[in-house]
Amino acid sequence: MNTFMASSFGPALPEIILAIGVLVLVLVGAFMGNRSNWIIGTASFALLAAALLAVGLTPPTRTTIFAGSFISDDFARYMKALVLLGSAAAIALSSDFMEREGFARFEYPILILLSTIGMMMMISANDLIALYLGLELQSLAAYVIAAIHRDNVRSSEAGLKYFVLGALSSGMLLYGASLVYGFTGTVSFPGIASSLQGEASIGLILGLVFLSAGVAFKLAAAPFHMWTPDVYEGAPTPVTAFFASAPKAAAMAMAVRLFIGGFPSITESWQQIIVFVSILSMVIGAFAAIGQTNVKRLMAYSSIGNVGYALIGLATGTQAGVQGIIIYMAIYLAMTLGTFALIIGMRRGNQYVETIADLSGAAQTHPWRAFCLAMMMFSLAGIPPLAGFFSKFYIFAAAIQTGQMMLVVLAVIGVLTSVVGAFYYIRVVKIMYFDEPKPGFEKLPDGAQAVLIACSVVVVFFWLIPSPLVDSAAHAARSLFH
Repeated sequence: MNTFMASSFGPALPEIILAIGVLVLVLVGAFMGNRSNWIIGTASFALLAAALLAVGLTPPTRTTIFAGSFISDDFARYMKALVLLGSAAAIALSSDFMEREGFARFEYPILILLSTIGMMMMISANDLIALYLGLELQSLAAYVIAAIHRDNVRSSEAGLKYFVLGALSSGMLLYGASLVYGFTGTVSFPGIASSLQGEASIGLILGLVFLSAGVAFKLAAAPFHMWTPDVYEGAPTPVTAFFASAPKAAAMAMAVRLFIGGFPSITESWQQIIVFVSILSMVIGAFAAIGQTNVKRLMAYSSIGNVGYALIGLATGTQAGVQGIIIYMAIYLAMTLGTFALIIGMRRGNQYVETIADLSGAAQTHPWRAFCLAMMMFSLAGIPPLAGFFSKFYIFAAAIQTGQMMLVVLAVIGVLTSVVGAFYYIRVVKIMYFDEPKPGFEKLPDGAQAVLIACSVVVVFFWLIPSPLVDSAAHAARSLFH
C-alpha cells in the first residue's frame, strides 16, 4: 500500500478504488437485478470506507499527477473526507425509505458512488478541463438520482428541471472557461495565475463572470437558485438530503480551488462578483423561507442562505477565510444531515408527511426527536454554544480581519440576515413545543437513527473539543497558500 501511495497514481487511489468498485457493482446488479439491493448497498458502504481510509493514507505533501491536472494536498484530503462521509450518510438514510416507498433499485448506491467520484475529481481539479469532467460526472449522476422514483410525477419533474437548468449552467461554465483559455493561453490554474500578473482584460473578466455563474448554479447560490426549492421538494427525501450535503461541500471546494488557485493576483476582479452573489443568497435565503409551509422547501432556502454565508469566506481571498469555509462546510454537513434524518422519520401509517404543521406537538409524542430537531434548528440559526454559532463566527471574523470596508459591511449583512433567518428556524421549535400535538410518527429507521446520533453529537458538543476540526481546517487552508 505504501509503495503504491508513493507511485505516480497514489494520490488518486481513493478515486481508483471507487471507480473499480462501481464497475464491479454494475456487473453484479446487471446479473442479479433488484435481488442485489442489499449486497450493493453494503458493498457501497465498504467502498466509501475504503476510499476514506485511502484519503487518510494519502501523503500530506502537495503532489500533482496526470500532467498537473490532478492535485493532492491537505485541502483536498479534508474536503474529500467530508464528501465521503456525506455520501455514506445519504446511502444510510435511503434504504428503509426506498423499500417502503416501493422503488428500491440497485442503481441508486451505484449512482451515489459515481457522483462521489465526480465530486472528488472537482476537489482535486487543477485545471479547467479536469474541473469540468468532475463536475459533469457528479451532475449527470445527480440528474438521474433526482428522478429515480419513476412512478412519482414530482420526482420526474424534479429530475427534468434539474437536468435542463444544469445543462444551461454547464454551457455557461464552458463558455467562461473558453474565454479564460483564449485570453491566457492555458487551462492550468497555476498557468493562469502566472500569466495574469495582476492584470485582467475585459475579455478575461467576462470569462470570470460566466465561470462564476456556472459555479453559483452548482452551489445553488442566488440568482442561480431557481431550481433548488422545486428539486428539493420533488426529489425523494434521502436524495434531497444528499443534494443538500456532499455536493455542496464539493462545489465550495471547487470554487475555492478555482478562484484562489487560478486568479490570486486579480482578487479584486472576482471579489465583487462573489460579494454580490453572497449578499443576494443571504437575503433570499432569509426572506423567501419565511412563508414556506413544506419543510423540504424550507431547507432549500436554508441551504441557499448558508451558501451565502460560506461565500463570505471566499470573498476574503485569505487563508483565514478558507479556514472559515472548511469549518463552515463540515458543521453545515452535520446540521443538514441531522435535520434530514429527522424529516425522513416523519411518517404516519403508509404516508410520509412534509409540512411544518405536521410537527405540531412533537415534543409530547417524540421528546428526544423534538429535542434533536430543536438543536439542529437553533444551530442553523447560529445560536451559541451550538456548532452553527462557531461556523458563522469564523466566517465573519475572517471578513472583519481583512479591514476592507466592503467585507466588513458584508459581515454585518450576514449578521442581520442571520437574525431574520432565526425567525423561521425558531418557528419550527415553537410548533413542536407549544402547538397542540398531532398523532405520533413511526419508529425512526436504524440508518436515520445512526446518522442523527452522529450529527447531534457534533452539533451539540462541538464547543467542548473544537480543536481537532479547527486545527485540521487551518492545516488544510495553509496548504493552498504555501
